[in-house]
Amino acid sequence: MIVLGIETSCDETAAAIVAATPQGPRIMSNQLRAQFVEHAPFGGVVPEIAARAHLDHLDTVIDRALAEANITLAEIDGVAAATGPGLIGGLIVGAMMAKGIAWGAGKPFIAVNHLEGHALTARLTDDAVDFPYLLLLVSGGHCQLLVCAGIGLYKRLGTTLDDAAGEAFDKTAKLIGLGYPGGPAIEQASNKGDACRFVLPRPLKGRPGCDFSFSGLKTAVRQLIADGGLDSGDTADLAAAVQLAICDALIDRTTNAVDWFRCHHPDGTALVAAGGVAANEQLRRRLAAVAEGAGLRFVVPPPSLCTDNAAMIAWVGIERLLLGLVDDLDAAPHPRWPLDADAPRQRRAEIIKGCK
Repeated sequence: MIVLGIETSCDETAAAIVAATPQGPRIMSNQLRAQFVEHAPFGGVVPEIAARAHLDHLDTVIDRALAEANITLAEIDGVAAATGPGLIGGLIVGAMMAKGIAWGAGKPFIAVNHLEGHALTARLTDDAVDFPYLLLLVSGGHCQLLVCAGIGLYKRLGTTLDDAAGEAFDKTAKLIGLGYPGGPAIEQASNKGDACRFVLPRPLKGRPGCDFSFSGLKTAVRQLIADGGLDSGDTADLAAAVQLAICDALIDRTTNAVDWFRCHHPDGTALVAAGGVAANEQLRRRLAAVAEGAGLRFVVPPPSLCTDNAAMIAWVGIERLLLGLVDDLDAAPHPRWPLDADAPRQRRAEIIKGCK
């Protein structure tokens, strides 16, 4: 089975061809055009600019994916597109392109939850990963701990009460003057820094539950800079302190989730990390230690498949197509689309209470 995947949920214009073979999954092509240049002057993603860039480049990226795979549209078995959550303009561009291709080629269309793409990437890169497993999904827009029990079967154990870890990386990097994207910039700068020089908060660390909070960390960095300024010699130390604080918080909450998972799912075998922040080397090392201590395998995709990409979307398309889960061409994009539809959406009062 061969599926074309399209990803346009944020600022990556991506297309990929993935196959399910008797020997396991195979990425036949994986093309991506990043938009760093377009968004760098603003220190973050501008939705209108992102949507226009997708519109300008998506057809070329798809052509390159087909050429790299040496395949035609007549030879694919389905077309999958990320249709949420994400920036609605970009989602519309990708979904409409995928629907047009599916209709014109007479192929099934699969509307993919972008978060499910991250959740199932471990099954693309390591076909020994079986359900159920515990997932830390940590990216620029999302920070969640979930039990993955099957295709479309997810239980959320915790989520961010305010900002995601990737958002904290990006905004603190901008405050420090390291540019965009913030995660890689802070990781690189921290290699030469003293993480113990600056004392930063770890919101919710040591408390019960699996929720996250990072807005207080951003505020602390902003206040620290406002109070004392920041010279060139402080940059690496502050970057290292920020990275350590974010990793400390992620490890603390994940440890709570691992304890719950081992109790309620004794048949579970793996802790999986996914999303752009999962490319961080310090976080990977520490998560591996948590998993080993709990008797779980630690599985994390290669860095190129942690960030947004179309191979993960194509793979979800294959997993769903194998189960007969296809969508009508009137399936609408969703700017919000939780993996666990039964998880309560927290109100502002609950968020404030949870942060105290």
